[in-house]
Amino acid sequence: MSFLILLAALLLTYYRPLPPKFAIGHGHKRFSQLLERSLNDGRARHGAIAWALSALLPTLLIGVAYYALWHIAPPLAALLGILVLYLAMDFRGFSTPAEAIAAALRDNNVQEARERLGIWNGQPAEAYSAAEIARVAIETALMRAHYNLYALVFWFMLLGPAGAALYRLAQSVDQAWGGQEAAFNRVPRQIFYWLDWLPARFTAIGFAVVGDFEDALYCWRTQAVAWKNEAMGIMLASGAGALGVRLGEPLPFKGIVEYRPELGLGDAADADYLMSTVGLIWRTLVLMLALMLLMTFANWLGN
Repeated sequence: MSFLILLAALLLTYYRPLPPKFAIGHGHKRFSQLLERSLNDGRARHGAIAWALSALLPTLLIGVAYYALWHIAPPLAALLGILVLYLAMDFRGFSTPAEAIAAALRDNNVQEARERLGIWNGQPAEAYSAAEIARVAIETALMRAHYNLYALVFWFMLLGPAGAALYRLAQSVDQAWGGQEAAFNRVPRQIFYWLDWLPARFTAIGFAVVGDFEDALYCWRTQAVAWKNEAMGIMLASGAGALGVRLGEPLPFKGIVEYRPELGLGDAADADYLMSTVGLIWRTLVLMLALMLLMTFANWLGN
């Protein structure tokens, strides 16, 4: 049943994508900011309490409702699971913008590509060259696929709809309080770090399996540690190695050059590599669905 729930949610989000303002993260981020303004007194204990109210409590309610319905009316439980995944996932958030940017680059319309990239990742791209646009777009596609799709699939496989909800809500809290370096955000940040620890490696292994396995593992082992964010470094290094493209490297940002370690091997990024990234992401998703289908069959045989 879990496989069918996931497949139904994926098809629904692909053919009837949810407007961003209706997604879990959008409204929940505002709620988290309200809690932060109300409870933030600079203490880690109050940050933990705010996280429990914002992320843990809704997760428990979803988990209890799902498993109660599972024993009373399984079709309703399935509908609840599909609804949670539909509100949490963004299936087309990596492919449609990437394809539009690649098309603009192939038409030599660099300005349009800059504008589309800026809207997509929320960062100014006016000073980027065509190669830099392609490079950042590849990084954005890989990260969006992980945070909005693969990590949710991972936690759904482990804990059902409650697992997917927990990851999405914890990520929303992390984004809402990300600028808070004080003790208040210490516990929520650490919780999201651990929630993302296994999914990040799950995603990286998926990239390696469907791409250049040897280069993906080499880049993961030798380059990821240099990236500021460990999870992002692992995913981007593995993805770059799997694609055979160079990512990272310095970028112009607000009039200065921002240093970023080099990731990957091979050629400089371009529109063709950006489209190859979309293909890599699709193949990784198919691999994960196949893995979940095998797990479902194994469960049926075991019963």
